[in-house]
Amino acid sequence: MSKAVILDGYTLNPGDLDWKPLQELADFEIYDRTTYSIEEAPLIIERAKDAEVILTNKTPLTKEILDELPMLKYIGVLATGYNVVDVEAAKERNITVTNIPSYGTDTVAQAAIALLLELCHRTGDHSNAVKNGEWTNSPDFCFWNHPIIELSGKTMGIIGYGQIGQTTSRIAQAFGMKVLAYNRTREKVIETESVRYATLEELYREADVIMLHCPLTEENEGFINKESIEQMKDSVLIVNNARGALINEADLADALNRGKVAGAGLDVVSEEPISEDNPLLKAKNCIITPHIAWASLEARQRLLDIAVENLSKYLEGNPINVVNQ
Repeated sequence: MSKAVILDGYTLNPGDLDWKPLQELADFEIYDRTTYSIEEAPLIIERAKDAEVILTNKTPLTKEILDELPMLKYIGVLATGYNVVDVEAAKERNITVTNIPSYGTDTVAQAAIALLLELCHRTGDHSNAVKNGEWTNSPDFCFWNHPIIELSGKTMGIIGYGQIGQTTSRIAQAFGMKVLAYNRTREKVIETESVRYATLEELYREADVIMLHCPLTEENEGFINKESIEQMKDSVLIVNNARGALINEADLADALNRGKVAGAGLDVVSEEPISEDNPLLKAKNCIITPHIAWASLEARQRLLDIAVENLSKYLEGNPINVVNQ
């Protein structure tokens, strides 16, 4: 049985899932946490030095680290994004790298809508106000401390119209919204009376709500910035649970503070965990959750099931979901 290590298992499985199906495939040593810092590479190397199989979520595996792991044959990334691994260096070493596609589509779309609804209704703020006595002491039978926004009849712009974007779109249409979709490739069959493709310029100009569901690339890093925000409607709402670096955070904070952007709902930021000097922490009307859009029990179970299948197929000699062929 292959020697194997899980470097940072706690995020996937804080105790409510069962590692046994993986442990039946290889002799796993499981660490809840291993540093996310490349500067602490010696700890990563120490824990993985004899492993033929490594599973990692966010613990980095750079070329320098891979060069110190002579037994390594397989890396399973416990996520869809695999930028924590130097896949070219792995390929040069004939190390197979796999990822986990399409495990969280429904959960991530649901989380995007949850952020949007929180911006529209401020349910948490109003609940806290009630518990703090503001309703008890109100001279009126009701009160609200933020504007209440109805989505029906408004336009949602979705940047990135893959599986998650299309799932979000279906929910938006159920609210009575029209959808503008922007994607690098287009499937005309998806266009209907309530959904059509648009250029980014059209989307910025017409959307009341902008949802980011696109991958991060060198070309789109920071593309939500001062210039693009100025093209948007006044009082636009922006929701991002894709990748934090898609947004220039200083520019978004400025737009929030001066009211150009009415609200932002974010599950991701450029540096995670969030740094204490991130300007969005003090920006007006900004809701931030700690990268949990993917983290429902159901989605994490699917992720683990796919990780088991990935490793099983690799051991059989028929690898799937390989990202460095």
